[in-house]
Amino acid sequence: MTPAPSAYHQRVATEKRALIVRAATELFLELGYDRASLARIADSAGVSKATLFKQFPTKAALFDAIVVDSWAENDVSDMPPTGDLAAGLTVLGRRYATLLNQPEMADLFRIVIAELPRFPELAKTHFSQGKMPYFESVRIYLLAERDAGAADIADPEMAATQFLGMISNYLFWPRLLLPDWTVTRDRAAEVVEEAVRTTVARYGTDGRQPRS
Repeated sequence: MTPAPSAYHQRVATEKRALIVRAATELFLELGYDRASLARIADSAGVSKATLFKQFPTKAALFDAIVVDSWAENDVSDMPPTGDLAAGLTVLGRRYATLLNQPEMADLFRIVIAELPRFPELAKTHFSQGKMPYFESVRIYLLAERDAGAADIADPEMAATQFLGMISNYLFWPRLLLPDWTVTRDRAAEVVEEAVRTTVARYGTDGRQPRS
């Protein structure tokens, strides 16, 4: 029977994993997904090829890890309580703003966009393992608010798209085209607040009975 790894070995493995993921992200950006070999990533991360292959047997598995790590700040199971649409959307909006403002998030999108013609599966991975779970958490929250009578939403998918789009269109997408685009923390908070106000004005019941 193989003994369980000690806390020390677990910590070392976690640290090496982080080095590998960071090195892979940088090389994918510099060389492209196709030209960034696992051997070169191992060398850049300062780990042996055996160590890298043990954690990531394929380049696709490594890219999957980059996607999951980039979106890991959000716990989709940690849903705001229902009954106060503005408060719940504020929590979700702030989480989304924090995710989008991570430096590695823009890097990840650049990799996906650059490699889309040759490796469309990268975009599918990014969507299914990153963007989609967060989107689903917002859609499910809006459904719960509708069921609780705090929102009048016929199409929660559309409402979730509108809400997240108001935030990402200001905070994130310009960063992909404008290298000097920056948004202060206070400005980001204002963007989220305005998205919440707009969504509540459109869908909040404000004591009214929602449509059946």
